[in-house]
Amino acid sequence: MRKKKWNRVLAVLLMMVMSISLLSGCGSKSAEKEDAETITVYLWSTNLYEKYAPYIQEQLPDINVEFVVGNNDLDFYKFLNENGGLPDIITCCRFSLHDASLLKDNLMDLSTTNVAGAVYDTYLSNFMNEDGSVNWLPVCADAHGFVVNKDLFEKYDIPLPTDYESFVSACQAFDKVGVRGFTADYSYDYTCMETLQGLSASELSSVDGRKWRTTYSDPDNTKREGLDSTVWPEAFERMEQFIQDTGLSQDDLDMNYDDIVEMYQSGKLAMYFGTSAGVKMFQDQGINTTFLPFFQENGEKWIMTTPYFQVALNSNLTKDETRRKKAMKVLDTMLSADAQNRIVYDGQDLLSYSQDVDLQLTEYLKDVKPVIEENHMYIRIASNDFFSVSKDVVSKMISGEYDAGQAYESFNSQLLEEDSSSEDIVLDSQKSYSNRFHSSGGNAAYSVMANTLRGIYGSDVLIATGNSFTGNVLKAGYTEKMAGDMIMPNELSAYSSKMSGAELKEAVKNFVEGYEGGFTPFNRGSLPVLSGISVEVKETDDDYTLSKVTKDGKQIQDNDTFTVTCLAIPKHMEAYPADDNIVFDGGNTSVDDTWIGYISDGDAVLAEPEDYMTLR
Repeated sequence: MRKKKWNRVLAVLLMMVMSISLLSGCGSKSAEKEDAETITVYLWSTNLYEKYAPYIQEQLPDINVEFVVGNNDLDFYKFLNENGGLPDIITCCRFSLHDASLLKDNLMDLSTTNVAGAVYDTYLSNFMNEDGSVNWLPVCADAHGFVVNKDLFEKYDIPLPTDYESFVSACQAFDKVGVRGFTADYSYDYTCMETLQGLSASELSSVDGRKWRTTYSDPDNTKREGLDSTVWPEAFERMEQFIQDTGLSQDDLDMNYDDIVEMYQSGKLAMYFGTSAGVKMFQDQGINTTFLPFFQENGEKWIMTTPYFQVALNSNLTKDETRRKKAMKVLDTMLSADAQNRIVYDGQDLLSYSQDVDLQLTEYLKDVKPVIEENHMYIRIASNDFFSVSKDVVSKMISGEYDAGQAYESFNSQLLEEDSSSEDIVLDSQKSYSNRFHSSGGNAAYSVMANTLRGIYGSDVLIATGNSFTGNVLKAGYTEKMAGDMIMPNELSAYSSKMSGAELKEAVKNFVEGYEGGFTPFNRGSLPVLSGISVEVKETDDDYTLSKVTKDGKQIQDNDTFTVTCLAIPKHMEAYPADDNIVFDGGNTSVDDTWIGYISDGDAVLAEPEDYMTLR
């Protein structure tokens, strides 16, 4: 009898153990299922979270897309790749095949896809590897050329330029009446680089130019490449002539963008190098402004273009056909006409490199419509080397230190120099945490960052928008640059306040459900990150609703008091619907600066994650 009873006890215990195992297994399987169903997309700019990302998710209701803040730097993705954290889909703006070479073997070949086939051959050639494969595709163009004050041309009866000679004549004519004909913000590397290339876009797009560019950019080329001796010497001669013709000098090297805008607005400047966005800005201010191309020596006209970003897919997707198909659906949607139209600012032109996307030109680009229709949209060479070397060399040309020959030799030698720079490790993460959002817990990587920052700020609670952090926390040694890239790069600021429990619940509600003028979550991955508290959120097809807020397992009471830190960009916090009792301090120091200050000594320790959110 006793034996039977004991057997029954053992049976019960065994069933309990099995039940616990099954329950824990279910949790694990659920997380794995969520991971398998999620396609992770890194967007290089937080601006893309406003209209672009929500639109893509809206078009793909059956695919959970995890949108993560990426970085405008391929070094960031190289680091992720080296440490096993490369996402499914990558976007990058400051890009070149030259810099992307170390990623080539880890990216899908898109050359046979419909989206690649739709790209005009003249543009696709800039992204084609020497073996014919294509890993990256450009996504619509930002046009760069000359922003021109037509009011000043009419006032002084100066003809609008139609070629290089009349451009120079206009500069000389304005000089005689005390108005600067042309200058630009040459304190910036991209202005130096783009002027140098834009003046020779025709030659750089020639057979010889493309041949050199292919060799320079080839990911399989293991040796460093300098400039060729056919196209580039003449490019520096044209730059030298342009400097003389426009009167650029040492004083222009101190000009920033705000200085240029002020000169233009006050009628002291007739033309500057800029984007088509400047045309709309000044038209809205009542200044009759137009946009002109780069005038070439051979009489051709070209526009310098920058893809808003380039996009690539992780080759691991090919190991799982279901995930590959999902990722291709996401890519197709990202490159669709309607999606591309949500990238550009309201009232701006949509210039696409794809034949599947119709040009949508406003009045602001009417004077360069023929140039666009001829596909004379040169895509800049934008390797890290070209940014840094262009700034150095073009600056010395403007200051008179280099003539064309010296500039060519210096540029070439700097490209050939081996990079000997190295950075110390300032943060050594002993664990890796995924940035995949799980319905029972939230985002582990984001939780690590939020908990660490809550400690830095010394707050009871920290609330951060869902786009505050940049992906996985990797088991790796971070340099200061890589550690800095863990924080959203675009003006993320910290705001602190002392709140009652009732006010805290209202604050959490605003971040979870969204508010007018603020960041509104549009899918699971975009929900806010919390530290120091836990929440339950009800999910419907249309939105998210806050159900419960707890701390240490107990519901927060209205009369409790908390110190709270909120992380958001200034424009979102300016719109925050706080009542008179809530005052947010701070916003003057970026979170990025605070974070860098914390990790720079090399003694920083990352906090452990916590389960901060449950979806019901």
